[in-house]
Amino acid sequence: MSSRIRAVAGAVFLIFLLCLPAAVPAQSWPGKPIRVIVPFPPAGGTDVLTRQLAEKISSATKWTLVIDNKAGAGGNIGLDALAKAAPDGYTIGMGQTANLAINPSLYARMPFDALKDFAPVGLVSAQPMLLVVAADAPYRSLADVVAAAAAKPDALTMASAGSGTVGHLAGELFARKAGVKFLHIPYKGASPAVTDLLGRQVEIFFANTQSVMTLVTSGKLRALAVSSAQRIKPLPAVPTISESGYKDFEALTWSGLLAPAGTPANVVAKLNAEIANALTRADFLEKLSAEGSQPLGGSPQKFADFLRAEHAKWGVAVRASGAKVD
Repeated sequence: MSSRIRAVAGAVFLIFLLCLPAAVPAQSWPGKPIRVIVPFPPAGGTDVLTRQLAEKISSATKWTLVIDNKAGAGGNIGLDALAKAAPDGYTIGMGQTANLAINPSLYARMPFDALKDFAPVGLVSAQPMLLVVAADAPYRSLADVVAAAAAKPDALTMASAGSGTVGHLAGELFARKAGVKFLHIPYKGASPAVTDLLGRQVEIFFANTQSVMTLVTSGKLRALAVSSAQRIKPLPAVPTISESGYKDFEALTWSGLLAPAGTPANVVAKLNAEIANALTRADFLEKLSAEGSQPLGGSPQKFADFLRAEHAKWGVAVRASGAKVD
């Protein structure tokens, strides 16, 4: 081989090496604090879950995890910051149904590609929606709601915490499966929706379990069905939508840890292992169970496959609902 050919071959090989994701020595990472982006305000469900997970990881590893709340645009601002962060293992974030599976179809423009701009690390947990009515409402079962909606198309009012939220789209998915139509009444958050539900200003609400569990267990609201595949531990008498005659119906709000695309595989693997370890901790599992959530876990590949399926499913729901955000 001539010296010129060897030089060219060496240059090509060097370019190839430079194009590979930077390796992070397993023994040296992490050598400094890890920033954890939460794309929602403090004290919300995603923030609470992320802080609980971070505490479990920190106590097990002595790593320093620093929570950084970057709220806005339905979670898009925080995840955009994550997507654009250096893929060195020192910036990770919590994604969930809204910003990864719903927003890509809901928003006219997205600052990131949910399927290409992240390295899925691991699923953490999923939370179902509860179909609730006021305690003095005439509806005693899911069948009662369907019958009322069938008798008066577009008249039975369905509250939501906002247009395009998981609760809104879960309601649209169910209406589509049941062959009925609800009159959607969007609110700015769950609290005002619950207030009007209690006052009988609206008739039904697909709510996340965190926002209504106390009201259900105290008897102020009546839960008619749960959107998970199985009944939930805090409300064992409440049937699933699937077992109530709508086979295979499932609508969950889930959360999973992400890193920027290109983050070294050994870093992703170490983070995934710590999620798995946290999901064996009895106190963490008890907190999830108390709010009706279920642990998920699994490999980064499982999360990637799950995300693609959810992206497609919720995209159908958004298009069917007609919801759009410019």
